[in-house]
Amino acid sequence: MRRLLTGATLAFALIRPGSAQSIEDLNIQIYGYATQGFLYTNYNNTFYAMTTNGSPAWTEAVVNMTAQPKSGLSIGVQARYQLLGASGNSITLDWAAADFKVNDSFGVRVGKVKTPWGLMNETQDIDPSYIWTLLPQSVYDITTRNADLSHYGGLAYGAIEPGTKAGKFDYYIWGGEQVVPADDGQFDDLNNAGTGPTSPLNFTTIGGALHWRTPLPGLMLGASDGKENAGSVELHGGSQHFAPWNNVSWFGRFDHKKWMAGAEWNRQASASTLSLDGQPSSPENSDARGWFVMASYKWNDKLSLGAYRSDYFEKQAELGPDRYTKDWTASMRYDFNQFIYLKADQHFVKGTALSLDSFRNPSPHPDYLLTAMKIGVSF
Repeated sequence: MRRLLTGATLAFALIRPGSAQSIEDLNIQIYGYATQGFLYTNYNNTFYAMTTNGSPAWTEAVVNMTAQPKSGLSIGVQARYQLLGASGNSITLDWAAADFKVNDSFGVRVGKVKTPWGLMNETQDIDPSYIWTLLPQSVYDITTRNADLSHYGGLAYGAIEPGTKAGKFDYYIWGGEQVVPADDGQFDDLNNAGTGPTSPLNFTTIGGALHWRTPLPGLMLGASDGKENAGSVELHGGSQHFAPWNNVSWFGRFDHKKWMAGAEWNRQASASTLSLDGQPSSPENSDARGWFVMASYKWNDKLSLGAYRSDYFEKQAELGPDRYTKDWTASMRYDFNQFIYLKADQHFVKGTALSLDSFRNPSPHPDYLLTAMKIGVSF
């Protein structure tokens, strides 16, 4: 709450003009969407829901408001409601930031700002903008979306154009504090066992990203690297300490007429020590690699089709299905009009490393099918 009040105070201070200013002058814009989803699996229960019975427990609503009180300055805030199985059912602050753009070469944002790592982190909160019902979970895990999307602090950004033959370079440099909610997906097993966090996990983060918009029209290649410092979280009956780790991605995207193709490789390696009362301390090391390739085609103004292959591999895990998740996905999207759309994914999944909690899956099946559908309304 303290951070929210601080961000709101900053925003209103930046809006406040030296003289009276009309609402029209502020150029206020309000945007949002709401979605209702449905999940079904033939084996295993995923995303905190009893999906083997078919589950409609997947609801999301997002509203954001932006204003431009003066040239080069904009401020905005976005709130989100989500219910995903037995998790969420609450309203959270996605971001709340002030953005001052000096020119095309330099700008700065402060507040709770979106973290521009990877290919899709900055856009994963804009569901109407992409075809997929579920983004590739090997990199953009929906259960950790709240923690991954943004951080408290600042971001500097801009563009460098060395010449028409070299293309254009967009750069992003960020720093601040990351906050992982107590109900985040990485704490699921602890929460189910009654030993979950008593408060969020906080740690400092710095990072940078570079996007090269190549001389070939529509082709972008990029890389990002985030350095996360050590942090500790108090648990019910113990604690967990995390050593520093990196979040590294290499990615690219190509857009040509009605076609889009994209790919990303990501690695997040970390080490932690779990200490619970009455039990010896145990290492909880992780070396996770995720990658995906995707493509989509806009058949006409209403129908889009797509597919992706998404792989996740936990190098520190023991051999077996718990070490990996391989996901072949076919997707479609149908836009009834500019406001209402329908999405559907069919996932063919091998491995149990992602999306399955041990509480609802005491003996998970190594292979399963996941059907994900969603109807959305945007405004």
